[in-house]
Order: sequence, then C-alpha cells, then structure tokens
Amino acid sequence: MKESFTYLDADEIPTSWYNIQADLPEPLPPPLDPTTLKPVEPRVLERIFAKELIRQEVSTDRYLRIPEEVLEAYLRLPRPTPLYRARRLERFLKTPAKIFLKLENFSPTGSHKTNTALAQAYYNREQGVRRLVTETGAGQWGTALAFACSIFGLRCRIYMVRVSYHQKPGRRTIAQLYGAEIFPSPSDQTDFGRRLLMENPEHPGTLGIAISEAIEDTLKNEDTRYSLGSVLNHVLLHQTIVGLEAKRQFEKIGLYPDVICGCIGGGSNYAGFSYPFMMDRLRGEAETEFVACESKAVPHTTRGIYTYDYGDTAKMTPLLKMLTIGHRYSCPPIHAGGLRYHGMAPSISYLIKKGYMRSVAYHQNEVFEAARILAQTEGLIIAPETAHSLRFVIDEALRCRKTGEGKVIAMNYSGHGLLDLGAYEQFLMGKLLDYEPEKIEVSSPI
Repeated sequence: MKESFTYLDADEIPTSWYNIQADLPEPLPPPLDPTTLKPVEPRVLERIFAKELIRQEVSTDRYLRIPEEVLEAYLRLPRPTPLYRARRLERFLKTPAKIFLKLENFSPTGSHKTNTALAQAYYNREQGVRRLVTETGAGQWGTALAFACSIFGLRCRIYMVRVSYHQKPGRRTIAQLYGAEIFPSPSDQTDFGRRLLMENPEHPGTLGIAISEAIEDTLKNEDTRYSLGSVLNHVLLHQTIVGLEAKRQFEKIGLYPDVICGCIGGGSNYAGFSYPFMMDRLRGEAETEFVACESKAVPHTTRGIYTYDYGDTAKMTPLLKMLTIGHRYSCPPIHAGGLRYHGMAPSISYLIKKGYMRSVAYHQNEVFEAARILAQTEGLIIAPETAHSLRFVIDEALRCRKTGEGKVIAMNYSGHGLLDLGAYEQFLMGKLLDYEPEKIEVSSPI
C-alpha cells in the first residue's frame, strides 16, 4: 500500500522561525509616517504592538528562536502537521503530477492562524499586556487569537467584518466560547464605526475598516495592544513553521516541489508555507515556481498598483509599500472573507513585483467547483479562501496531463470549511454571485 501521509515526530519540530528579510536582494521599502513621509521609528509603534514583535518586524536575522512555551503550545495543537499526497484527486484528474497538501486544518480553530496567534499572545503576556484587540474577516484569525488569549490568560476583543459576522455565525460563537468579545464591523463601539453606520446602517464592512476600529480601540485603552493576523513581517515570520516542516517532510520522501501555491488575503499562510522554499530560489539553489492565488472580486495583486498606501480605511496606520487596490476600495461580499483586503504583505508584494512570484485570480463559482471536486475525491471540505489555491492546483494538474509532465505541486491547505457550509449550500443551489470590479482607482497618499 502506498503511503499518503508524511509525518514528523515531535522532536523534529523546527525550533526557529525563518526570516526572509535576511535573503532578499535588497531591504524592503520602510513603512512611512504619513505626516512626515519619513521612515517610522520602531519605538513609535510600541503603543500599538508588543516590543518584541516590533523587534522581529525589523529584524534581518535569518532565524529567530521560538520560545519554549510557544513550542509547547505548538505541540499541543498538534504540530507538526502532516504532508498529504492527494492520490485520489490525481487519479480523478488523470494527471502525472504529484499533488501534496500541507494540512493546517487540525488546529482547534481549524486553520494556520494559531501559529502566529500563540506567539503574539505569548509576547504580549510577557510584556505585561492584559488585553488584545484585533479584526477578523471570515473569522479564522479572530477565533485563533481568542484561543491563544485563553491559553495565555489575556482578554480579547474582536471586530469582525459585518458581512462575515452574519454569514458565519459559527466562528463568532467559537470566539465567544473562548471568552472573547466580538462585534460586527463597522460597529457602535468606536467613533469611526459609528460614523460609517450613520452613513450606511447596512454597511457590509471590510478588513480595512475593522483594522481601523481595532486600532482606535487599542489607543483608547492603556492596558491594550493590537494584534494583526497577516500582512506584517513578524506575522509572516511566525507562519514559516509551516514551510520549515514541509521542507523536512519533502526531504524524507526524496522530493522537492516544482510548484508551490497558496491563497492570499494579507499573505500570511502563503508566505509561511512558501518562504522556506523561496530561500532556495533567492540563493539560486532551486527553480521552483511560486504562484499566489486571489479573488477576482478583490484583485489586489493581479490588478493592484505597487505603491505606498494605508493598511486601513481610516488612515490610522503607517504607509506601507505594497500592491494595493486602494484603502477606500469597497470589497464585495464574497464568502472567502479572509481575502477581502485591499492590500498585500509588503514582502509578497516585493517578490511579485521583482518576478520571483506570480499571482492569479479566480471567480467565486470556479473556486467552489474546485472545492466540490476535492470533497468528492479526498473527502476534504476546504475553506473558501484555501479553495482559490486548489483551483490553481487542479488547473495545473490538468496542464500536466496535456504535457505529460510529472510535476510536484504543493499547496498549503490553510483551513477547513466546516463552518462555511452556508456558502456551500448557496453554491449547490446556484445562488453564488461572481464579482469583478470594472475599474480600479488607486490614489496614493504620496
């Protein structure tokens, strides 16, 4: 019988995170203070983030040690997670390609997000912070931080994008079970939220708006710090536990990926999976193809502009050099709520701009059709966000069938879709709508 799972033992778990900033050809453009247009001093961010996270944000060390308490928490998720070969999907597609999924769906909240949530909660607790505030789109990040705060004894408040708050009641219930407060964003809890609700009581919300509310809340409470689930360097750093494990697993079976893909909202899951392999590409030691997959409704990298923009809608963040469709973009209410963000992680934006990585975009219905194929072959119910990369995997495997190439295709299975069954019901009933903006306008602040 052929093995489908490749495991690592507990003592094989990586003990350091990988920092891609050590291997980039040049430093990333620095965040700018929007009032002076000069690089932001790291100490200015200490009112928002834990000090150690700011240190990691600007670090150029190649590896950063994972604290013992965080490692212990990882092992209980459990980590390491399996690398799975989707043989039944391969047979269904009649492809010579080998398809591998890194299974991040086993954590208590069902996604990769716990990898950074645990680290951030730990560093904040060590600093004496008592309360964390955040935003969430589809709810994977919010539930992960709620879980992490329960582990490390912190209070947690979450601003959840309003359309997802109503689409996905299961995730808000999970956050509440872990002890978190959770509000639909825009909310009546902040000045910015109340202003938006006055203009439009049915505002669907966006991640940019929810970020603004979370930051406003943070700045009004001295015992509070903000926690972000994607985009920033330290968040992507923590997720590299995924790719570092996968690299060891491929070594065990004597293979190396020809193609590595993942979905992108802010970039954390794909960066975490791909960056340990991207290190080899940057050093000239591999020719792997890297493909980032997004929604055509929110085409931040396929149609975005590489420029400085705010990370939030209310313009409370520093300016980040990134691929963006503009902080004022009103994201359509697609079910892949984690992809409804106007910008992209600066490091992923840089890699796409420089040609080390490319991106593709898909409509909602073709993504859900890919998810149905996976369910009927492998029995896996995938998150709508993750299904975007699955769409690419299936298309690439079909290309391999035509060319006869036996490529090794690897994707990060970043979360399950067991709390997204309402979306799947709409798909099966033919009620899902496809969205694509006719025009993208980006007005850069500089």
